[in-house]
Amino acid sequence: MKRLFSLICIFCTVAMMVNAQPQISFDAKSQDIGYILWRNPVVVKYSFTNTGDKPLVISNVTVSCGCMQADWTKEPVAVGEKGEITAIFDAEAIGKFYKEVGVYCNASNIPLYLDLTGEVTADPKDYAYTHKYSYDAVRTNEDEIVFDDVNKGDKPQFEILVANTSNKAYNPVLMHLPPYLSAKAEPEVLGSQKNGKITVTLDTEKLPKLGITRTTVFLSRFMGDKVSSENEIPVSVVLLPDLSGQTDFQKNNPPVAEISTKVLDFSGLKSKQKKSQTIVVTNKGNTNLEILDLQVFTMALNVKLNKHIIKPGESAKMKVTVLASNLSRSKGKPRVLMITNDPKNPKITIKINADVVK
Repeated sequence: MKRLFSLICIFCTVAMMVNAQPQISFDAKSQDIGYILWRNPVVVKYSFTNTGDKPLVISNVTVSCGCMQADWTKEPVAVGEKGEITAIFDAEAIGKFYKEVGVYCNASNIPLYLDLTGEVTADPKDYAYTHKYSYDAVRTNEDEIVFDDVNKGDKPQFEILVANTSNKAYNPVLMHLPPYLSAKAEPEVLGSQKNGKITVTLDTEKLPKLGITRTTVFLSRFMGDKVSSENEIPVSVVLLPDLSGQTDFQKNNPPVAEISTKVLDFSGLKSKQKKSQTIVVTNKGNTNLEILDLQVFTMALNVKLNKHIIKPGESAKMKVTVLASNLSRSKGKPRVLMITNDPKNPKITIKINADVVK
């Protein structure tokens, strides 16, 4: 009987070892980057999470043509941790394109494919395609600066493409930068109908707090320009909580945040309408789920949570309200960000699709 019991234990152990494997889950496998300018390389990032129960290792990443280069997270990605694949596309031909990136990893016996689509334009003066945001004679490809999922000690960068459509030279400058941000323009002077970029660098060591930090910077449009709502660019930073100091008990019994939906649809609002929807946040784990921070990124949204500590098996209700009258005055993408102590979901984003019927 003891021998039989030992054999059963061995078989169970072997079975568990066979079943244990990494899994790779991408935030998005397909990306449409719209119009891009010929001979202006673009960087596309694919974020992923190891949702399995063994470390994930990416052994190689291939690209479908010589106009692309790829880089990826080289070190093993632990269970529940995130990694990134970066593709650099330098268009060689004009027109629409479809490109593929092949990912070789220990989560699959065959390569996994990501794709990239868009259209290349050759007319550098038609900046409405490649730089869709207008600040008088200055056009940019971004109207918001976003640093998501950063950790203490990181110094990530955010790139803004800038085009000068005036008949005079222009100096691209970001005004009213907080201590944790710095910016560098290349080139420092843009001639008429020329384009360049502003690289914004974040120093996480100087951030005032964990969780979500928001501010506003201002893009100069001409020499001596002043700040106003017309040249403001909102900035958001999400500094993830440091969970490295957890006890063994906390690591083995984590809270698990489950949310009823991550997308809310408020399409077809009337101009002065105020409409609300409710989201349910449930703790599926073994210890208390703490909502450490909860913020919106536009004055068109209002959010209320009935409790910030959710016991195992319990739920909380989050009421999200859209103020249609403020939508047209809001910059950036409407969304709600929630920071939690769930090690696998420290940041939860709720996207808001809203528009006003005229």
